[in-house]
Amino acid sequence: MREAGKAEYMNAYVRDIMTTDVVTVRPGAAYRELAVMFRQHRVSGFPVVDDDGKVTGVVSETDLLAEAAKPAPGPHPAPRDWLRHRRGASGEATAADLMTHPAVTISPDAQVRDATRLMHSLRLQRLPVIDPGGRLVGVVSRSDVLSVFGRPDEEIRREVAQDVIADGFFTDPNRFTVTVRDGIVTLEGAPGSAVLGASIVGQIEQLEGVVAVRDRFTYPVH
Repeated sequence: MREAGKAEYMNAYVRDIMTTDVVTVRPGAAYRELAVMFRQHRVSGFPVVDDDGKVTGVVSETDLLAEAAKPAPGPHPAPRDWLRHRRGASGEATAADLMTHPAVTISPDAQVRDATRLMHSLRLQRLPVIDPGGRLVGVVSRSDVLSVFGRPDEEIRREVAQDVIADGFFTDPNRFTVTVRDGIVTLEGAPGSAVLGASIVGQIEQLEGVVAVRDRFTYPVH
């Protein structure tokens, strides 16, 4: 059973898990329009697309909050007028002004593993999925990619210690501290050489259910 599950995981592609019914915004969408859309749809961000359907950026709730936190231009308004003044200034900003660009995107033909690592390394909640022409075909979220990683952390830890370190590299796993949380493997200890350490890390990265590997090995100083 485990081998079947592993094969299914290794063959999972972004196209298999992405959402194709995507809410998008145009570059000219105003701040207040965006705020209403975030309340309505309860998502972390919207792809910004041009008239040809190509992704030009991504606007997030964080972008809107950063805009709202900016000091109002000109003399500071009286406290009771602050909200009215702030709304007036914010309403002038558009998605094109606020968005992050160029957007970090991924291909529908990429493996789920690649999407997971990209989102983890850049701390992204969602990734627009684009075709070779740059047009939006879907969105993949953290919940989408994590749905593929169904293995318990303790099971991953046992495989790292026994199958990789002990059986794969004929090394005593007690030399290392291996911890796993939410699919992220952290390695500590002294492997003795940078080559062995890198080999262990590379092998663990290929395991089913591993989101990322944190190499905290101690290497000899020459």
